[in-house]
Amino acid sequence: MSYKIAVIPGDGIGPEIVRQAQRVLDVAAAKFGFELEYTELLMGGASIDVNGVPLTDETIAAAKASDAVLMGSIGGDAKTSPWYRLEPQLRPEAGLLKIRKSLNLFANLRPAYLYDELRAACPLSEEVIGEGFDMVIVRELTGGLYFGARKTEVTDGVRTATDTLVYNENEIRRIAVKAFEIARKRRKQVCSVDKANVLDSSRLWRSVTEEVAKDYPDVQLTHMLVDNCAMQLVKDPAQFDVILTENMFGDILSDEASMVTGSIGMLSSASLNETKLGLYEPSHGSAPDIAGKDIANPIATVLSAAMLLRYSLDEDEAADAIENAVKQVLKEGYRTADIASRGGAEQEPDGCTVVGTQKMGELIAERV
Repeated sequence: MSYKIAVIPGDGIGPEIVRQAQRVLDVAAAKFGFELEYTELLMGGASIDVNGVPLTDETIAAAKASDAVLMGSIGGDAKTSPWYRLEPQLRPEAGLLKIRKSLNLFANLRPAYLYDELRAACPLSEEVIGEGFDMVIVRELTGGLYFGARKTEVTDGVRTATDTLVYNENEIRRIAVKAFEIARKRRKQVCSVDKANVLDSSRLWRSVTEEVAKDYPDVQLTHMLVDNCAMQLVKDPAQFDVILTENMFGDILSDEASMVTGSIGMLSSASLNETKLGLYEPSHGSAPDIAGKDIANPIATVLSAAMLLRYSLDEDEAADAIENAVKQVLKEGYRTADIASRGGAEQEPDGCTVVGTQKMGELIAERV
């Protein structure tokens, strides 16, 4: 079996971490008897430099023709990069929004799992951590505030900006179904997060989610306001199984959840449509300040590649092998600087060894 994988290295540390994910994928493919055919595409700042726009129609067409898309990080330093002197619709992140819309990637899955070996890197107390936590945030990705009508104008001599938050019941229903389906394969709990005490869009969200829940009597549905959820993530993260939420809330909460795990460098991500096609990327940014220094953590991208195998290619054994290889490397005490308990030293007092981006990719590949 041969699969077509579109690869978007991206900006900053993107090319470095994607390179290591491909290394791991190639080993898994060889071991489990399938082939991967890569097509490299430009997006974000890299595309602006070559094409003048963050995403071309040709790139969208190539992505649609693939079985899956593996992507690095997009964007640069907003203070110093010339990309951010362009109009908003021409900046790197505009390409990310456009490809999500073009591929109809309405469901974003972000697992947040605390590896036992990384308890020391978790910022929470041992009392809060308890026996650990394992959650998935299911975020609606193509609607809401990020895609609503927007404008900035002068009204009565005052500059006024307007962003529109819009959701219809069909958009809410399809992401809710995705969350309940995922919960059925886990601990059968969905916590729907909204701001129903203030927003009409959230009241509709809650109503439609309750309608969907009737088709999943084996799954428990609870509701939580977003501000409370933000607190509960640092107070008792183990209570969550599947968190279902809209676009902007999910953007914020998933980043919070990633830091609770010890490092955003550990958080993988999958963006799915109604077919097998998905876009897989790390949840962290492009970190231009450390690009090219061989210190970025590639694990989130490697785990995203494992999700690619699982959700788009149905190569579950290969996905399991990659995830187990990551666990094994951590168990053996290897760390990138961001997840080292004390960091910095080549050999830590607790027996952990700090390694760079390339070495971490090599170690994981060897254990697949």
